Amino acid sequence: MRILVALDYYYPHWTGLTAYAKRIAEGLAQRGHSVTVLASQHESYLPIQETINNVRVVRVPIAGRFSRGVIMPLFPIIAAQLVRETDVIHIHTPMPETIILTALGRLFSKPSLVTHQGDVVMPKGFKNQIIQQGVRVLSLGLHVSNYVVVHNADYGRHSTFLQQFKHKLGAIYPPVILPEPDLEAIVQKKRDLGIEDKKIIGFAGRFVEEKGFDILLQAMPLVKQAVPDVHFVFAGEINVVYEKFYESCHPMIEANKDILTPLGLLHSPQDLANFYAMCDIFALPSRTDCFPSVQIEAMVCGTPSVTTDIPGAREAVQVTGMGKLVPPLDPQALAEGLIHMVSDPTVYKTRWEKARQVFDPAASIEAYEHILQQLDQRVPIMPLAEVESAH
Repeated sequence: MRILVALDYYYPHWTGLTAYAKRIAEGLAQRGHSVTVLASQHESYLPIQETINNVRVVRVPIAGRFSRGVIMPLFPIIAAQLVRETDVIHIHTPMPETIILTALGRLFSKPSLVTHQGDVVMPKGFKNQIIQQGVRVLSLGLHVSNYVVVHNADYGRHSTFLQQFKHKLGAIYPPVILPEPDLEAIVQKKRDLGIEDKKIIGFAGRFVEEKGFDILLQAMPLVKQAVPDVHFVFAGEINVVYEKFYESCHPMIEANKDILTPLGLLHSPQDLANFYAMCDIFALPSRTDCFPSVQIEAMVCGTPSVTTDIPGAREAVQVTGMGKLVPPLDPQALAEGLIHMVSDPTVYKTRWEKARQVFDPAASIEAYEHILQQLDQRVPIMPLAEVESAH
């Protein structure tokens, strides 16, 4: 098949959404399909066209930015040309241009698949709430699409946004690909950080409100009181240009600086694997999260998670048994969960092979290939409710 993949930010931009999209695109290319990615030229130094791991990447110049989004005046023209050349379109949302792509798909009789990677959740503030309501135009694009996939059935059942598409909604676990952790490098890294004799709790991601890091910061002193040799390490992006959440958390960060080490954004897959394996426990205090890649990556590297009991995020713990669920927005409950697990994580760590079986990247790519082929051949696909009842 000739497959057009579309999203706003592609590699070298790095978020869970981008990582999933890149792995799916490259996995399909490895299976012999012709894959083109259409994305923004989010940094001026990036080439307009290049090939990355057998995937053709076409970038659209941007005229400006609006919160998390980019403004691309040439997008409709370039998209129309690429849609004409393709067999099937695969769009990763949230993406405001979804309606353009799905409409072009209808115009040129090209079926479209949307992978919805999470509902739009903006921080507090009048401007951001206007943006959040405005992004609901995204629903028009999903209405025009032929099929919608979400990362897990739990999120699909509980998302009020997705209920309008339940007649054409499916679920596929995203592909998680990391190398084996380097044990010698991990020992050296702990030594370099001066935490080789500590019980280590890790957390990672963009420092934004929806990730709930302020809840974890409030829980840290409580954990320290019960576990004096605890230490927290954070891997991720702090300077998030569209949100000033880090600045609001800075007083709590300073208050916890004796037990907290920021590592910055880790680009290397090997460094990521080593980070996860270095931790005794991984903390996921999210307010909302569809299917956070950081939690799954931690699990496949052998590290169990204390996760807030919210739709989507909780499924990884439920299907692997590799962690503990705690109520959201509750620093005390989060602290108690971390104290319980960090005191004896062995029973949870032994289940990491289950995580690798459940989150098999080859199975994910094969499932995407199957749906895209069904769309290309105009074969009807069962919605999520019928798939579940069939099983």
